[in-house]
Amino acid sequence: MVRRRVSHVPTNVITGFLGVGKSTAVRNLLARAPGGERWAVLVNEFGEVAVDGAALGSGEGEAVIRELPGGCMCCTMGAPLEVTLARLLREARPDRLLIEPTGVGHPARVLDTLRGDSLGEALDVRATVCLVDPRRLAEDRVMASEVFRDQVELADVLVANKIDVCEPADLERFREWAHAHFPPKARVELVRDGRIDPAWLDVGVHPGRRALFPDAHDHHHDRGETPVAEPEPGRPVRQENSGQGLTACGWRFHPGDCFDQDHVAEVLRSCAPGARVKGVFHCDNGWFLFDRADGALSVRAASWRTDSRVECIADEHTPPHWDAVEAALQGARLAPAKG
Repeated sequence: MVRRRVSHVPTNVITGFLGVGKSTAVRNLLARAPGGERWAVLVNEFGEVAVDGAALGSGEGEAVIRELPGGCMCCTMGAPLEVTLARLLREARPDRLLIEPTGVGHPARVLDTLRGDSLGEALDVRATVCLVDPRRLAEDRVMASEVFRDQVELADVLVANKIDVCEPADLERFREWAHAHFPPKARVELVRDGRIDPAWLDVGVHPGRRALFPDAHDHHHDRGETPVAEPEPGRPVRQENSGQGLTACGWRFHPGDCFDQDHVAEVLRSCAPGARVKGVFHCDNGWFLFDRADGALSVRAASWRTDSRVECIADEHTPPHWDAVEAALQGARLAPAKG
């Protein structure tokens, strides 16, 4: 049987700073995909230990999830990204493709690659959606970030997320700021819990959107050698990465390791102050996703059933004591059952 060639797959890039809720938004979009459609997701993570794929899980209908960990998608342009996308399109044959770059990734090169000669026929690049936490518009560090400014500049749809925890002044600041952009955004929306309307993915794309700082993300990732060993019971594999002013450390645990849910939650609330933390753990009462952003930890059931893993991302100038974090995580591990 001859399979038809994959072509003109509707494709959307979902951008936003670390911790703004991109993965939650993608998960909500997958849950609201039209019946009978098969969607695919390519998610990129800054750290070496991929957690977002586990967070999205395998329970999102017919969605196919692929990960590109270990840096920024915009730093793996060219053959690696094109090969990954080509394989994903060939295997999944999706009705729509969602791409979630890391929160510190510059979207310009991602969009250029998607619209380039190698992928131009396969993909129909539609609206780029940028999520923003309105509270962070008051932070000089965020507003001065060239990557953040271009995430916003290149967006067709600008979405204020987490409005349930914002003050009225935060939302008013967002509205004034959002409507001041030129070319104007196709849509400016306010949501909570990443509840993006799938219809926004198909709004018109303005050809005049240009990056203000196309070279803002020129940097070197200090990744080191990725360990080839697999974790053993009670002995996790630890992987580190740094770049763009950030440092990341992640752990993968043996599939047989089991944890106390409350103890894990306490560790992730208190460890690595200021860090962005996301992990999925096999606990004595099930599998759970732990997600800490802006100092608040959320916990929900996860469909992931492979291994326990966690990633912490922090400012490289004030890195946590990773050995202490690892010891705390090990302390949350339950003693193996005796045969």
